[in-house]
Amino acid sequence: MGIFGALTTAVAGLQAQSYALENISGNIANSQTYGFKRTETSFKDLLIGGSFSPASQVSGSVQAYSRSTNDVQGAVQNASSGTSIAVSGSGFFAVAQSIGDSDGLPQFAGSEVYTRRGDFEFDRNGYLVNGGGYYLKGQPLDSKTGNPVGAASPIKIAKDLFPAAATTSIAYQLNLPSKPQTANYVAGDPSSWLLDSGVGATVTAADSDAFIDSTIEGDSLTVYDAKGEASDLQMRWGKVSNADADATPPTTDTWALFYKSDTNATGADVEWTRVDQTYAFDDAGKLTTPADGNVTIAGLTIDGTSFGDVKMAHGAGLTQYGAASGAASTTELSQDGAASGEMIGVEISDGGLVTATYSNGKTRNLYKIPLVDFPSPNQLSSLDGGAYAATSASGAAFASENGAIVGQAIEQSNVDIADEFTKMIVTQQAYSANTRVVSTSDTMMQETLNMIR
Repeated sequence: MGIFGALTTAVAGLQAQSYALENISGNIANSQTYGFKRTETSFKDLLIGGSFSPASQVSGSVQAYSRSTNDVQGAVQNASSGTSIAVSGSGFFAVAQSIGDSDGLPQFAGSEVYTRRGDFEFDRNGYLVNGGGYYLKGQPLDSKTGNPVGAASPIKIAKDLFPAAATTSIAYQLNLPSKPQTANYVAGDPSSWLLDSGVGATVTAADSDAFIDSTIEGDSLTVYDAKGEASDLQMRWGKVSNADADATPPTTDTWALFYKSDTNATGADVEWTRVDQTYAFDDAGKLTTPADGNVTIAGLTIDGTSFGDVKMAHGAGLTQYGAASGAASTTELSQDGAASGEMIGVEISDGGLVTATYSNGKTRNLYKIPLVDFPSPNQLSSLDGGAYAATSASGAAFASENGAIVGQAIEQSNVDIADEFTKMIVTQQAYSANTRVVSTSDTMMQETLNMIR
């Protein structure tokens, strides 16, 4: 081939370096595109003609081809949006591609599409869509069990109400002082801090002042009936007996819990009601009765509103230790009821749970976002907008085992500008050198033709 071969090889070199420059250009242009994966350029040599002996073989021509970097992580940065997510490790989000609208709602293609671009936001129809125009898929969660139900589909959030829920359980943990400093308290007189012996299962409004003088505050909280109507549950504790090993029979430290059943009571009306349970403590201040730390308030009623039987869960968190203040010290007080609430926000947490927040302080998990991977992710077919489609070379999608979803974060492009500039300089030099080969080959060709003139 000689001079002509050198000329055609140089032209192939020009084409290959032009191809590389095009990839470099695209990488630099997308250096700020969320989830973008740079395209590397690789080269392979091509032998010209048939088989040659090693002594007569030439270096041959060249051809450029692209190599994807879908398996190379981009930097994960915090995002201000609660619906922005990123993949840490390997894996892709499953997304749907819109093929048009019908009655104002997007219609989706049946093919499976995947992406790592996680800048998802709500559109006017309540779908989560990213900057590339792809709709995030998730598995709906059962409202009662929280388990996924059915296959993944485009996530659509409709603003709804969190239904009212009646209070059925109260978590109440506190320390009761071994020497409660009631209004009747006299230092050194153990009988002065005990509950008035005349107090029975109920306390009338007329006897309320005397009752309050022999008890201590036990905190309060809001409880709800089945319609979500709120009432204030006020509690007081009275120490019934002091531990006395020498008494006949021996006594232990015991307490009684009361709640305010009628805030408007007067005269002979019942204002306070005693919980039908005596609390007993051992010498170390540990609760011994009830043994499991749980009490049921039968027929809890406040200001005429019935709440039914409500569980009072103390567990091991109800104690009787010495306290300088002589007051009860609450460590936990919560309940499971709620008023109805409007949806005020949606965010995606670590792990891919789509959670709605309501005005009543409650939350609800709505979707679980799946993360999928491929045997050969670099063989995926690229689509506009940072999406990919599976190919026979990539293999079928499977649940990702080495990736995790990060909430309120976004993956940046994996393009390194400094590295791309270095490649561009090398490519420019190689292209320039190939042009010199072309011009040199042309000059030599002219010299050859001049020999016969």
